[in-house]
Amino acid sequence: MAAPAEVEFFFDPMCPWAYQTSKWIRTVRATTGLDVRWRFFSLEEVNRLEGKKHPWERNWSYGWSLMRVGAWLRRRDPDLLDRWYASVGAALHERGEQPHRPDVAARLAAWLGLPESTVAEAVADPTTTDEVRADHEWLVSTHGGFGVPTLVFGDHALFGPVVTPAPEGEAALRLWDLVTGWVEFPHLYELRKPKTAGDHTHIEDQFRPYLGAREWRTVQNPAP
Repeated sequence: MAAPAEVEFFFDPMCPWAYQTSKWIRTVRATTGLDVRWRFFSLEEVNRLEGKKHPWERNWSYGWSLMRVGAWLRRRDPDLLDRWYASVGAALHERGEQPHRPDVAARLAAWLGLPESTVAEAVADPTTTDEVRADHEWLVSTHGGFGVPTLVFGDHALFGPVVTPAPEGEAALRLWDLVTGWVEFPHLYELRKPKTAGDHTHIEDQFRPYLGAREWRTVQNPAP
């Protein structure tokens, strides 16, 4: 079976796992010419506690607002969204900065050479919320989406791979072969490695910049 030529990659910029997977998929793209289409999924919404506001009901809402900026950029050029996610991800997950703060997000936009008003215009435009919600709700309703990273190959969606650090070189291509091989089995639902104490230490070490920069309590509802 030929490997897919394109993938829809659903992400929340606040998720350290999705960021590692995005680095891996960029390596695959650079080697194979894979067409990566970035789409949005909100962990704030899927893990929202009963009685709390939806992310779109707040003036500024961490990952949600950063995705609204991404939606505004995607309309103009999908490559701008590609660069925006890479920039936000590196800031939070590698340097321990706080791009979920409006002033930091604005500085990142300026660093990318975007207009000074980019972040303000994106969050002032209510249709950017519509666009993020449309991506999120489509994945939930069509594929039962519950988290990120989620990869969609045509009518087949896969959660994962959940890996850190992102594989590089030949290892990245080997993982790509394993992941796309899963598509051959439409009713293969789960394959999971239990985490040992050593694994948890490894993950904590890998995600130290993110853990130091985040300003929220992690909430994760169980997967269906």
